[in-house]
Amino acid sequence: MRKILIANRGEIAVRVVHACAEAGLTSVAVYADPDADAPHVLLADEAYALEGVSATETYLDAQAVLAVAQRCGADAVHPGYGFLSENADFARAVMDAGLTWIGPSPETIVLLGDKVAAREIARRAGAPLVPGSDGPVESPADARAFAEEHGLPVIVKAAHGGGGRGMRVVRELAQVEDAFVSAAREAQSAFGRGECFVERFLDRPRHVEAQVMADAHGHVVVLGTRDCSLQRRHQKLVEEAPAPFLTDEQRQRIAAAAEGIFREAGYVGVGTAEFLVAQDGLISFLEVNTRLQVEHPITEEVYGVDLVRAQLAVAAGDPLPMLETPPARGHALEFRINAEDPGRGFLPSGGTVEAVDTPTGPGVRVDSGVHRGTRVATSFDSLLLKLVISAPTREQALVRARTALRELQVHGVATTIPFHRAVLDAPAFAGGDGLGVWTTWIEEEFADRLTPDTDYARAGEQGRTRLTVDVDGRRMRIGIPDALAAALGSAPAGGGAPGPVPAADDGAVTAPFAGTLVSWLVAEGDTVEAGQDLAVLEAMKTESRLTAPRAGTVRELSAGPGDAVAADQVLARLD
Repeated sequence: MRKILIANRGEIAVRVVHACAEAGLTSVAVYADPDADAPHVLLADEAYALEGVSATETYLDAQAVLAVAQRCGADAVHPGYGFLSENADFARAVMDAGLTWIGPSPETIVLLGDKVAAREIARRAGAPLVPGSDGPVESPADARAFAEEHGLPVIVKAAHGGGGRGMRVVRELAQVEDAFVSAAREAQSAFGRGECFVERFLDRPRHVEAQVMADAHGHVVVLGTRDCSLQRRHQKLVEEAPAPFLTDEQRQRIAAAAEGIFREAGYVGVGTAEFLVAQDGLISFLEVNTRLQVEHPITEEVYGVDLVRAQLAVAAGDPLPMLETPPARGHALEFRINAEDPGRGFLPSGGTVEAVDTPTGPGVRVDSGVHRGTRVATSFDSLLLKLVISAPTREQALVRARTALRELQVHGVATTIPFHRAVLDAPAFAGGDGLGVWTTWIEEEFADRLTPDTDYARAGEQGRTRLTVDVDGRRMRIGIPDALAAALGSAPAGGGAPGPVPAADDGAVTAPFAGTLVSWLVAEGDTVEAGQDLAVLEAMKTESRLTAPRAGTVRELSAGPGDAVAADQVLARLD
């Protein structure tokens, strides 16, 4: 391998750029219009436009990405995480084009990406499992039948996907069918396949995972555990390694199960086995992620391994950089800094990053995908940067984290920093007697302690206008910001997208953030109560419900399913 195309964006693309530079490899970035000036584009050796705004027409367009790979002469593709990283068809297309795929084989992705097949592999490997459907559930009625037979709560999960999308926890029988429909729709949107299965849900469990490396020479190494229990809407916010407050027996069982699953699947590459740990200590296999995890830096800090370099080595056919698990060196914490307002239910906050004040000091690492001037588009994932703290002990890491989070500032958009500061003062998380948080603890116990970010003013997103110009007589196509195009008289600012419309009264139903209208749950003329769900909106790959501000009759629906909506845009009125 000599030239690596990075089929991703943001901080993970920057991370791969750095690894390529250290390995003496040429890095190639691709970018959507909103990312034209992003750090990964500026730092890579080469960069090519995908010419589009949404994820679907850029980073998820396999043919467009492959066309760039062939155009630039890349001989390998690193998919990062998200987007096409667990798409077996893309992996196969990369290999069919004569390029090296930096990840597990397409067959392995298919095998472990199917949650039902992964459960069967886990069963053969002797991993612990809770009851689940034998395959994808055919209908909402079948999902309800499973819940009636096995009891509540249950969880509906996308059979092909991950990252918390296409997943719904249901605690009331009457809500099972609606949850199944919603999960299937979100799975179809995120992964292109809507099949879902159902299994018993462990109430108030911890989320513990094992990092695994495997090469083509039969070596499988488990690099300890991570705890990822602090989540909102099944999306992780804080991770730490090693997972604290586990018994030696639990650690050994998780490691043995992870190694057994990867050997049974014939896995070659870097991946993660995820488990749930119930309050009574019961362990249950959850899934395998056939890619690099967002939280991989904490394992790197604790075990002294570069996981991206390990991916490159395995893809080149070399053995693993280490053939047995090294001893853990202290403790590490990762804080995901997302463009979301925790005090408003973690609503996405698009806009422009005006400045970033990064912390310094021993044990501080910042993996960032933004800089001053970065436009945060709600059409992509909300992750801006990751703050990674390491120290000899968990207690010392918590102290360092408090200091670093006081110093860290991202100006211009609302972020999850206030949440991280607050959670470090929560005894349930930072107490020394045990870990008192679980995967839904934020929603159930903590969210009401968070206040909205009153300093944040939501701004409309801007795209890029493409023009054809002559340079020294040669015809060229260029992209410029919409605002500049507007100043030149070539296009309206914002690309003609509807701007924010102020609410005239308390009966106006407005979009709380820029995104896409997925569906209306009511029709014009319906009578609704205050707080009733009216519509489903999607932004940053997450669905949210839009509720009625007061009782009334639905009038003036101004947008339809699939339409892009701006923050504060009036979508309907309640007379």
